[in-house]
Amino acid sequence: MKIGFIGGGNMAGAMIRGILKGGLAGPDEMMVSDINPKTLEAISKETGIGTGTNKETTAFADILFLAVKPQFFEEMLADISPAVSEDTLIVSIAPGKTIAWIKERIGRPCRLIRTMPNTPALVGEGMMGVCPDENVTPEEVEAVRRVCESFARTEIVPEKLMNVVTGVSGSSPAYVFMMIEALADAAVADGMPRAQAYRFAAQAVLGSARMVLESGKHPGELKDMVCSPGGTTAQAVRVLEEKGFRSALIEAVIACDRKSEQM
Repeated sequence: MKIGFIGGGNMAGAMIRGILKGGLAGPDEMMVSDINPKTLEAISKETGIGTGTNKETTAFADILFLAVKPQFFEEMLADISPAVSEDTLIVSIAPGKTIAWIKERIGRPCRLIRTMPNTPALVGEGMMGVCPDENVTPEEVEAVRRVCESFARTEIVPEKLMNVVTGVSGSSPAYVFMMIEALADAAVADGMPRAQAYRFAAQAVLGSARMVLESGKHPGELKDMVCSPGGTTAQAVRVLEEKGFRSALIEAVIACDRKSEQM
């Protein structure tokens, strides 16, 4: 199985490292293209994979990941279209770009899976929504999932929910980083050294997330387990509710969804 990447940025780099680490493909079975020669040189030097033009990478790949920014997608698709074959399995990671939109611009028969990863893939803890078109076989979907599971948890979602995936996981690391920064700022204000404050805040978020994923308990139940009657946590939660913490997150995710729909 040969795997190609159009675009060699942070997300593509995370995917390439995850695939190699998981032993799903060797360096000689992978190729990447990018408009920046320095990016290609750095990726090749680190991973040993091959580099080429967009067309060369497209012709090489059995599974082709499209990992360029949405604003460059139309130009990129026009470039690779002549090299796309009916056997090419294309995997898009661009927010807002629908299966129909991509296939129309390729302008020839192809098989396509739309996905939305997030930056925790950089540390092997990503989350990815996966949406195949009707031409993709279950075996092909499973092959792509195996590749993506090397750097992210994956779940199949209908295309109507892909913009929601962008809001709830694709973009949400930014919200979490802001929360960690704010928690650390408060600890620093009360006298804790900043580096130590970041460790305390980040580990608290990491551990809390694992409790949600592994305990099977509702987040509200887990919150109540921390809120002793008349205790410190209950007072902190009261202030968060007063300041609109949950409402702000809800509105942020919905705003992200809407922006994704417009891209």
